[in-house]
Amino acid sequence: MSTAKLLLHCPDTPGILADVTNFITVNKGNIIYLDQYVDHVENIFFMRIEWELKDFFIPKEKIHEYIDTLYAQKYNMSFRLYFSDDKPRMAIFVSKMSHCLFDMLARYTAGEWNVEIPLIISNHKDLEPVAERFSIPFYHFPITKETKEEQEQKELALLTEYKVNFIVLARYMQVVSEQMINEYPNRIINIHHSFLPAFMGAKPYHAAFERGVKIIGATSHYVTTELDAGPIIEQDVVRITHKDTISDLVNKGKDLEKIVLSRAVQKHIERKILAYKNKTVIFN
Repeated sequence: MSTAKLLLHCPDTPGILADVTNFITVNKGNIIYLDQYVDHVENIFFMRIEWELKDFFIPKEKIHEYIDTLYAQKYNMSFRLYFSDDKPRMAIFVSKMSHCLFDMLARYTAGEWNVEIPLIISNHKDLEPVAERFSIPFYHFPITKETKEEQEQKELALLTEYKVNFIVLARYMQVVSEQMINEYPNRIINIHHSFLPAFMGAKPYHAAFERGVKIIGATSHYVTTELDAGPIIEQDVVRITHKDTISDLVNKGKDLEKIVLSRAVQKHIERKILAYKNKTVIFN
């Protein structure tokens, strides 16, 4: 079943919901999903609506133009339009840790996600055998302070060649450049532990163990130029006790990271996220 998915936000004013749903129904579109939310502090209206295209009067390639002409200008509306038969193409960036990569590739090969993974990029060669096991092209770009800009230009060219729509940083231990972020705004997803900013550095779990923390958390968010401060997509926590060792903390943290990251990626693939300023609206 081919469907269209429309996500929009605009200043809240009467008539938006009625106009958009009427546009779909009068053109013989069958609405199968509708969710809307009003931020009364910002006075912003958010909506996600999905409808079947089987009997829809307007050709697929003309729908964007109709919405822009009829409603975007009228309501000062920002919107994105997606189609269910257009699979997003996801690039995975990794370094040496494999837990998030294995989890995503397992879901991908099991057919859980409506996505294509055309390539994996890394600044190390450690995980190349994992890519080979799943028959996904692996590209190695060693990065130093001196070569970072040049290597990222090559990465961007490769992403363009493979027609990549969004990027997932699966414990990729490099700060991506402002240029790459601008090329993929709200389309680079990161994962990290939630000890920041209390426990920074290379061994946060050791520091957390010494402090006697009782909760471990993980956060997945879109990447912005402000480090680890982009719009949050998904978070979760797991409790620990005095009986847990440092190894227990690390293992529980890894489990949480891969689950939280996969939830965030799934929401992005399903087109259920609207980013506004530095927050997200996540539709059910």
